[in-house]
Amino acid sequence: MPEQEENKIKEETVNVCPLCRQKTLTLMEREMEVPYFGNVFIFSMTCSNCKYHKSDVESVEQKEPCKYSFEISSQDDMKVRVVKSSEATVKIPHITTITPGPASQGFVTNIEGILSRVKYQIETLRDTAEDDEDRKKAKNLLKKLLDMMWGKEKQKIIIEDPSGNSAIISDKAVKEPLKANKVKVEK
Repeated sequence: MPEQEENKIKEETVNVCPLCRQKTLTLMEREMEVPYFGNVFIFSMTCSNCKYHKSDVESVEQKEPCKYSFEISSQDDMKVRVVKSSEATVKIPHITTITPGPASQGFVTNIEGILSRVKYQIETLRDTAEDDEDRKKAKNLLKKLLDMMWGKEKQKIIIEDPSGNSAIISDKAVKEPLKANKVKVEK
């Protein structure tokens, strides 16, 4: 039990699921230490009835909006730790941009975990595409993605987070303040 106390896990069942409206939703909150980032709260809710799931990660400390850039240049870079909040935008130039929305998840993973999620999405697009051209584009993106994962092709990954609850934890990562998008108003 000391390990559970150390991780400070709180779990609560018998909540009403927002999707199926049954009392089968389990809420979980866990505090954990992420090396070189600090303490974070990991929140999740999962319904045992309809399998609804939502998760997020939030820093214990207040953080400033931030932008992290990282160049993937070798297979070793797949192990680099990533903290992504549900408010973060993940950009992989010329491949995809993952924007936050109501279904956005927060998680702690590594570069390989991010790329595996993107790979799954592209495979789904390839397998459901009705147009040969769309299937061909998806296949080309998958080849590029696999080359990145195997260290054959360099690629930048960017995480922008207005909440400051995201990070790419590596000496190679470049952190800078996130500048607010300025909207030009026409007179």
